[in-house]
Amino acid sequence: MHRFFLTLSILLFYLNTYGNGIKGYVRTDNGEPLPFTTIYVKSIETGTTTNIEGYYEVKLPPGNYEVVFQFLGYETQVRQVAVTNEFVQLDIVLKTQVIVLQDIEVKAGKEDPAYTIMRKAIAKSKYHTQQIDEYKSKVYIKGAGRLKDSPFFLRKRLKKEGIDPKRVFISESVSEVHYKRPNTFNEKVISVRSSGDDNNTSPNDYVHGSFYEPEIAGAVSPLSPRAFSYYRFEYLGTFTDRGYAISKIRVTPRSKGDDVFRGIIQIVEDYWSIYTVDFSTVKLGIDFKIKQVYAPIEDKAWLPVSHKFEVDGSFLGFDFEYNYLATVSDYDITLNPDLDVELTVVDEKVEKELAEKLKETESIKSTNIQENLTSGKEVSRKNLNKLLREYEKEERKRQEEPEVISNRTFKIDSLAYKSDSTYWNQIRPVPLSEGEIRGYQINDSIAVVQRNEKNGDTLKVTKKGGFRLIDPIFGNTYKVGERAHFSITSIFNALHFNTVEGVNFNYNFNFTKTFKNKTWIKIGPTFHYAFARERLSGFLQMDLRHGDRSKGGNLSIKGGRYIRQYNRDNPIHPLVNTFTTLLLERNYMKILEHDFIALNYRKKITDKLTIRFSAELSERRELFNNTTGKLVDRDGEGYTPNAPVNEQLSDTSFPEHRATILNITGIYEPWKKYSIRNGRRSSIDGSSPIFSFLYRKGIENAFSSDVGFDQVEIGVRHGFDIGIRGNIQLKATAGTFFNKETMYFMDYKHFLGNLTPFLTTDPVGSFRLLDYYRYSTDDRYATVHLHYQFRKFLFTRIPIVRTLGVRENIIANFLATNSAMNYTELGYGINYIFRVFRIEAITSFRDGKYQDFGVRIGIATNLDNLFD
Repeated sequence: MHRFFLTLSILLFYLNTYGNGIKGYVRTDNGEPLPFTTIYVKSIETGTTTNIEGYYEVKLPPGNYEVVFQFLGYETQVRQVAVTNEFVQLDIVLKTQVIVLQDIEVKAGKEDPAYTIMRKAIAKSKYHTQQIDEYKSKVYIKGAGRLKDSPFFLRKRLKKEGIDPKRVFISESVSEVHYKRPNTFNEKVISVRSSGDDNNTSPNDYVHGSFYEPEIAGAVSPLSPRAFSYYRFEYLGTFTDRGYAISKIRVTPRSKGDDVFRGIIQIVEDYWSIYTVDFSTVKLGIDFKIKQVYAPIEDKAWLPVSHKFEVDGSFLGFDFEYNYLATVSDYDITLNPDLDVELTVVDEKVEKELAEKLKETESIKSTNIQENLTSGKEVSRKNLNKLLREYEKEERKRQEEPEVISNRTFKIDSLAYKSDSTYWNQIRPVPLSEGEIRGYQINDSIAVVQRNEKNGDTLKVTKKGGFRLIDPIFGNTYKVGERAHFSITSIFNALHFNTVEGVNFNYNFNFTKTFKNKTWIKIGPTFHYAFARERLSGFLQMDLRHGDRSKGGNLSIKGGRYIRQYNRDNPIHPLVNTFTTLLLERNYMKILEHDFIALNYRKKITDKLTIRFSAELSERRELFNNTTGKLVDRDGEGYTPNAPVNEQLSDTSFPEHRATILNITGIYEPWKKYSIRNGRRSSIDGSSPIFSFLYRKGIENAFSSDVGFDQVEIGVRHGFDIGIRGNIQLKATAGTFFNKETMYFMDYKHFLGNLTPFLTTDPVGSFRLLDYYRYSTDDRYATVHLHYQFRKFLFTRIPIVRTLGVRENIIANFLATNSAMNYTELGYGINYIFRVFRIEAITSFRDGKYQDFGVRIGIATNLDNLFD
């Protein structure tokens, strides 16, 4: 899990090197230790927690302090402490919290009082996200855990690599954080210490998120405007803490599964801010438990001062458990002056008379929120939402880059890994437990070296050392100079089989060099040998990138003699074709040979418009089957010819000829949003529809070209969520040919068909049962691909299935050409099986009449996004 969200719920911790302060144990009234009790020093806006044994230590300079001890379910204690020149022993006993039900009449059919509390908290959630203009703080994060189990066939290998299930992973970091509203977040790691690997269990998507936002880590927040569609709320009572009335609310998902929370949220009445959360959720079968404790910083804003996370689950046979603790220190906040107002939120559903009176005075004609709110202390939920929406719109208009959703800077200080154990003993706010100490004693120095390597050269060398005899087999990358590397590839994915060439293999190596002016060059040959043809071929390719990624250009030049599929989009993977040819006697891949020189240039004209230009001069020749070899003989059937079959063109064979073809492609994303990390801008997937335009021209007589035609195509692609219950992916294209002087079959418009049991092409944009070339055309055409992913449909109505991350899809594909007769596919799919695979059942129709049925297996769609 990586690339996680921006935070308004920050972690921090007060760290200094004083030799005095307070220390002691926190226990229950039964004498049991209370691990991870939040300890908040009010005057310096600093928090810490007890360790697993209930012990704490807070270093403080001499002075008088007000210290708050807080634990979920127990009465908060506040102590006044005078610190001199030594540690003050301060042991605390917390009593079980006494919850008192409000004097509210609850009758059959009456609404639970939790709903009016949550309506007010939800109405003010956007206020809380805008309340703070800026803050600075420090963050201390500690993680500990272990790998409990692994697949039996890997255990010996893992042991050789030094991965011991009994070993405790532990890491600590201290960061300086600076946040500026609305979206700038700077983090500088000043100290890091680690032993082992966290196995991608970091909870940063929850830590660097906010429950005041509609979603956090892809799950719907109980404070989302849509929360009542996803949750039930139950009032459990009210208690008083330091003069604040705190309401305790049980949160229960209406539909069990992942992407929702369950547990307890406590709300500060009148302020309608979060006091604590104690939630659990499931993502892809992995359990997450989240506890957060908030405090009134400078008596102005409630912010988190401690976080506790527990991660427990398994993935592909690896069982693991990890615990994380994050604490807050040195809060320095600046409030948004526009929202420095006191107000009382009125729930129209319950406080009907007061709400009617407010209608006469409420107005949103002015975009100044203070002008609208200071006229009266009371404001209705609906009007507050309108005011805040208008306020955000006006602010976006004033921003220099309103399309930037987040601007994050993350840096690691050059001395971050230099701190020794003495340093950590001085600044660590939460004492280590015995198990954590043992974890540091094992391979501590090795872990530091590995982490330093990880954060070193941006272009990693895959293996250590120089050339080895096995490198041509397994591949390797060698550093051959400053920012220069030489790579050779593995042969394991190079051997394939087809009926034209028999056994064939590719092999390539390349040289890369990065220059200080951000120019990057890569050059290398690719060799291809066909045993049945006894023919060696290949090409040389050079790629050049100049300028910044967001504004520069990419140039590619290659040329030689090589084979390619008739459809340049390569609908059949060579490995899949090898399988179907040798075992099923189905040689679906049809190839030709060409001598060519090609130039491609890609340039971002603006952030939202990209133009790609390509030109190719080639001499194309037809190829024929040269082998009848097979591993399985299916009733003496032979291979089909290498020439594709097409309903529009009775004979797809062609004479040797020359072709000069130009392509111009435009990609436009008008509403694209961005995130910035360390100054590098990246587009946010799915933030805008993608519109495309293609113009392709065969230029007759240019360089003795024998082809002449024009083709235009337009397209659109977009994906968007429908809550957490569904996701829609749409892709549509339409095009036509004109000025058709001379064309050969490879110049036709081909579609991404599939006749194999496996689907390796774009899940949204490809057909499942369509013949690869039968409906290819040189005339008008249109395609539509629609995927609708359900959170709860058939099998996913079973809660345990949803908690494993399984999703169900409805698939609809449509093709219109002169010969396709409104070819249509309708299907049902199960996605994220074992979190990796998907299986689909598809039926096809022509002109409304049943044609075929098939089952397809593929890799889960959008698998990479699951861990963002």
